[in-house]
This record gives sequence, structure tokens and C-alpha cells, in this order.
Amino acid sequence: MFGALGRLASRRPWFVIAAWVVIYVLVVALAPKFESTQDQADFLPRHYESIKAAELQADEFPSEDTTGAIVVFDRKDGEKLSEADTAEIQQVVDGLDGKLGKAFTGIQATPPSENGLVQIAVVGLSDDVTGYDDASFDSVEKLREDLTDAVTGDLQYGVTGQVAQGYDQQESGNNALLIVGVATVVLIVLLLAIIFRSVLICLLPIVTVGAILTPISMGLIATANKLFDLKASTDVETILVVVLYGIGTDYLLFFLFRYRERLREGEEKREAVAHALERAGEAIASAGGAVIVAFMALILSSLGIFRSLGPALAIAVAVTLLAALTLIPALATLLGRALFWPSKKYLVEPKSARFEAVGRSLGRHPGRYAIASGGVLALLALAALTFNPTFDLGSSGTSDTAESAVALKTLEKGYPAGATDPTVVLLHSTDDQPLGQDAMTEFGTALSAAKGVAQVGPPTPSKSGTTASYSVFLNGDPASDASIADVKGPIRTAAHDAAPDGTEALVGGTTSIFVDFQAAMNRDYSVVFPVAALIIAVILALLLRSLVAPWYLMASVGLGFGATLGATSLVFQNLLGDSGLIFLLPIYIYLFVVALGTDYNILMVARLREEAREGLDSRNAAAEAVKHAGPTIAAAGVILAGTFGSLMLAGNSLLSSMGFALSFGIIVSAFVTSMFFTPALTALIGRAAWWPGHGDEKREAAPAEV
Repeated sequence: MFGALGRLASRRPWFVIAAWVVIYVLVVALAPKFESTQDQADFLPRHYESIKAAELQADEFPSEDTTGAIVVFDRKDGEKLSEADTAEIQQVVDGLDGKLGKAFTGIQATPPSENGLVQIAVVGLSDDVTGYDDASFDSVEKLREDLTDAVTGDLQYGVTGQVAQGYDQQESGNNALLIVGVATVVLIVLLLAIIFRSVLICLLPIVTVGAILTPISMGLIATANKLFDLKASTDVETILVVVLYGIGTDYLLFFLFRYRERLREGEEKREAVAHALERAGEAIASAGGAVIVAFMALILSSLGIFRSLGPALAIAVAVTLLAALTLIPALATLLGRALFWPSKKYLVEPKSARFEAVGRSLGRHPGRYAIASGGVLALLALAALTFNPTFDLGSSGTSDTAESAVALKTLEKGYPAGATDPTVVLLHSTDDQPLGQDAMTEFGTALSAAKGVAQVGPPTPSKSGTTASYSVFLNGDPASDASIADVKGPIRTAAHDAAPDGTEALVGGTTSIFVDFQAAMNRDYSVVFPVAALIIAVILALLLRSLVAPWYLMASVGLGFGATLGATSLVFQNLLGDSGLIFLLPIYIYLFVVALGTDYNILMVARLREEAREGLDSRNAAAEAVKHAGPTIAAAGVILAGTFGSLMLAGNSLLSSMGFALSFGIIVSAFVTSMFFTPALTALIGRAAWWPGHGDEKREAAPAEV
């Protein structure tokens, strides 16, 4: 199959390139616009309590004013607000009323906080906007511009609230996309220049990934999201840039190293392209297949953010894989030896002294390498037990210096942390009978006694009288671990137990959403992880025709996962002092490190098997595999780790921790797992590693074609 693809690409390169041009034109012309959401409720299925509460609130209180934004005023010198300051704030608010953007209905100032340090003005949200659309974001921008003109002297302001946080998150995402995109391209160009010393090879990922694969992938992803009603987070585009460039460059390297190897053996360019793809194609396709099925396992997730991310990444990798097997070989055929210009030493076989020395040492002492590399991974994996998840996607996806984040900290100087985002509790009649005043009062009293509750507002009955809404102010920050634990336990328990016969109580709001995120995450860990591992193991078994090798290969990448999560927890929680890491991180690490780590394992083991087929015993085959595959894996690992590392420049905690974790995980996969642990174990196990297919058996040379 791969030989046939190689012959097609080398003999009819213009046909292959024309086919890609047609695909590009069709997808770009017909695909819908890619859309994303910042609403965290969009990511949870409807059976969770927080979503049931949100739907009931929308049905029973359709005209209830929703807070669109909160304007926070304080003094620049940090002193208490004077009467003159309060009067000026009221004048500013009066001047804004009636001149707000179309997403806002009105603005009203509240009295200063008890300590006099802060005063707020609440801005209502119109009924016909979602709070996360262009109209809302335009209104936030206008509000901030108007406040800049109106607020003078010793006063200062900041705009926060969910809509303002959504706007800042979108701006942060756009900035992150630009920074990460530029950093990724620059890094890839520099590393390819060092490896190949070729101008055209440096430009190849930019032309193929940036100009062709990215628009095609985004168009197909937008189409899939529209067809299957998938919700994409604002971070998807940034992650896709890194994945496309990183994996695309990896597969480019897998092919180019083989292509250059064939040229050094004296083959003409067309034969070299065909033979290179025949040898590298199986490893590239198997590696890509493992990544695709690992990502597609996310469709089993109960969280919408993963159900959309999985197919998106799978589509991107599939497009990249197809390009690696067709477009890249066709371009290499057309460019010929000019591909390596201006390097004049590309035909000179490097000594690879370091990899050769490491290979010889590993072949002689595989046990030492297995124990040393496995021991390091196991020690780091123990630190994964300290991982503490946090669930606030909004703040983790926004820079700490964003206006909404700074304003929120200012607000907390004068008000309890829970006042910034009260929990909503709904008492609803299940028999359509109106709620009595005594029942509503008793229910509110029971809520007030629950652990973690600072204050409960008076009940607000709906027009039908069958539902009452309570604003519950928590003692702590609504996004804190303590508040999440309080809502999950005593507050939900108190609400459910206090509901009279014929009624039900539902706890909603942001903190309740975080509680359900936690439950969904735990469920996903128990489903997605084993399914992805099983499918990858099956792919390895089919590729290697072995029932033994997949077990220790999956164990090695599993250790890599644990080591990566442990190292990230140590760095961010212990060294940098973060209270926790975003709950999405383990699944991201698992999928990228396991899937991409399997890429490098496949490349190393495939080369080891190839050397064994040449008649070498297991130890010498491992030594030769490290010598020949080591440079490819090292180069690919450095480039992919660098591209993931660029996420640390994004400016928010989610992408920063993800960038560190994924880059560290790739380095571990490339330089510890694939370079040492996997070949050392294969050398120790010997021929039994290939049972029952024995794909390591020496093969007779095929008869020459006449």
C-alpha cells in the first residue's frame, strides 16, 4: 500500500498537488465560519443538576434581569471613598444610563461597601442576547471606553462580571493565538535550519501547514461542529495551531530522514521518494492512527469541551497524516535535490557518534538502562498523587492582568468573595401548586444554616408562583475548592432535604457547574482513559503482529503520563505556589503524551524490528535502532516539545500549565521512554517480544524486478 502511494506521489506529483488544491478550494468556499463559546454551561450535558437549574430559571424567570457586568470603583490611593467620591460615582452612573450598548438594559449604583473601600454599579443584560456574543462583547468595549472618559481625579474603575470575563477571555485567546503561532513558526524554522541547513525545508511546514492544512482543517472542523452541534472552547484554535505544526513537522521529519537516507545510498529521487515512503509510511500511518483514535475516544466524554475537541484534533491529524503520505512526497519529488539547498553535505552520512555510542552501551547493558529510565519515571509519577484540580475555566483562560480579573480582586476588598457570583437555588413545585409563603421562608432558613453559606437573600417567586429563586452568598470565593466542596455536600444536601413534599430543590450557578464538572471529569477518567489505551494497544498489536510488545509499550507511555503529571504538579503547585491546576490537564496530558509518545515508540520499535529482520539478535538490533532512529526521534521530539512549549507564552494559567506539561511529556517520551526504556526492555525480552507473529524473523530478499 505505502509502496503504491510512494510510486503515485513520485511518478505523478502534479496530479497529487492538483488534488490538494481542489480540496482546499472546496473546503474554504463551502465550510461555515468556525465559532466558539465561553459559556461553561455549554460543556455539560442536561442531566446534571446545575444545567437543570439553569433551564428551570430560564423557563420560570424569563424577564428577570440578568447581570451583564459589574463596574467596580475605588480610589487610586487605596483610601476609603469620601462623600464627594460617592457623589461623583452616582454622576458617572447617571451619565451612562440610557447610553449603554444594545446588550445592556440599564445601570444602577449600590451603596459603598461596609468598609468604604469599594462601590459597585450593576449593569443589566438584555433578554435577547446570550452574554457571549458579538453584541455583548461590543457593549463591554463601549462601556469601558465611556468609563475612561467619565472617571477622573482620584477615582478608578474596572469592569468585571461574566460577560466582561468572557470578552477578556476571547481577547486573551486571540492574543495567545498570535503569540503561539509566531513563536511556533519561528521555532520550527530555526530547528529545521539547524538540522538540515536548508531554506526550502524550513519553509515547507509554513507552506503546507500554514497555508494549506490549517484552512482545510478549520473548515472541516467547523463543518463537523455545525452538523453534530458540537461546542468548541476558545482555546481550540490555539491548540490546533500547535498540533498541526508540531505533528506535521514530526511526520515531515519521519519522511525526510528516510528520503535522505535513500539518496545517500545512491538512489535517484523518484525511487528514493517511493522507497522512503514504503519504509516510513507504515510507521507514519500507525503513529497517526494511534493519535486519531486516541483523540476520537473523547467523543465518549460527558463534557462538551472534550466531545468537540476530540473530533477537531482527530480531523486535524487525519488531514496532516494524509498530507504526509501524499503531498509531502509529491513536493519532494518536484523539488528533487534542490530541497536540501544550500546544504552541500546532505549526501554525507553523519557519524552519529553519540547515538552510536548510546546504542552500543544500551545493547551491552539493557538492564541498567531499563532500571534507570524506569526508576526516574516512577519517582516522578509518584508526585502525580499531589495533583489538585481546579474548575474555573473562565479565570484560567484569562490573563491575571486582564481588567475583569483585576476588578474582581478589587471587588473582594470590600465585599465577601461569594458576593461576586451568588449561587442560585430554586425551589420548584412538582404538582403545579403555588408555593406557600411559610414553605418558602422555612426553606430559606434551612439554607442559611448550611455550612459555607454567608447569607441567603429573600425568595423571589415566579409569576406562576410555582417556583422561588434564592440568591445564596457563599463564605468563600465561588471558584475555590472550599466553596465547591460546600456546594457539593452540605448546601445541596440542605436544599434537597429542606424541600417540602410536592417540591424539588435545584442548586444552580457557577459553583454548582464546577461541582458537576468534577463529577463529569471523574466519569470521563474511568471511560476515556481505558478506551483510548485499549484502541492504541490494538493498533500496536496489529502493526507489530505481537501480543507481548503492546503491553510493555503501553506501560512505558503510562509511566510517561504519570511522570509528566507529577512534574507539572511539582513545578506549578509546589515551586510556583499555585493552589491547583485546571481539571482538564490530565486528559490533555494523557491524550497527547500517550498518543504522541506512542508515535516515537512505534518509530523506534519499527526500526528495531527492521534491524532484527536483517539478522541481528535483540541486543544488537536495539543498538542499531538507537543509532539510526535516535536522531530522527530526537529532532522530532525537540521540535514538538518546542511547539507545545510555545503555549507557555499565551499569558493564561491554562495554556501555560498545558504548554509546560505537554513539552515536558514529549521530552520524556522522546528522550527517556523511546530512546532508553522501550529499546532496553525489547532487548531484555528478546524474541518473546514478537510473539506470536515473530515479525523480527529474517526475511529473504525480494527478487529484483525485470
